[in-house]
Amino acid sequence: MTEMTFSSRRGFLILMGSGLMGSGMLVTGCTSVGRQASVAGVQDRTAASLPLVNKVRSDRGLQPLSSNAAARNAAAEQAMRMAKAGQMKHLIGMGDSFKTRMQRSDVPLPAAENIASGQSTVEEAVQAWIVSRRHLNNMIGSYSGLGVAVAQSSASRTYWAMILSA
Repeated sequence: MTEMTFSSRRGFLILMGSGLMGSGMLVTGCTSVGRQASVAGVQDRTAASLPLVNKVRSDRGLQPLSSNAAARNAAAEQAMRMAKAGQMKHLIGMGDSFKTRMQRSDVPLPAAENIASGQSTVEEAVQAWIVSRRHLNNMIGSYSGLGVAVAQSSASRTYWAMILSA
């Protein structure tokens, strides 16, 4: 059985509400416990994610997303940052800011970010986001660009980041 540790009551409640308790998968809203780690590498998984996300959008009568270079770079940066930190968090370190990260990466605003940890495949990561109302709302929001990346820590934990952009 997978042991999960929660840094806050909010994180526990989010996982309980999303139905992911006991699945071994974490989705944003809580912080996975970890330590500084090296990163085995970052993989751009945008091409594999696009058909999955666009199917969700198509089922709702929405326009498809397309790959966005700036969103891909920002997703790769975030996945790498989480893997290095050994933590699934949107904000890592003092002074971190989502808006500043997006501007630094030239991501067209408005933008949104979904993160996850522990999934082995892009299908598992996208499914984890689909079953979470908050993450699903990001995927069906008024965006046109997409970037998805995964990084693996030296402890073999995967960290996923999805950036949706204008």
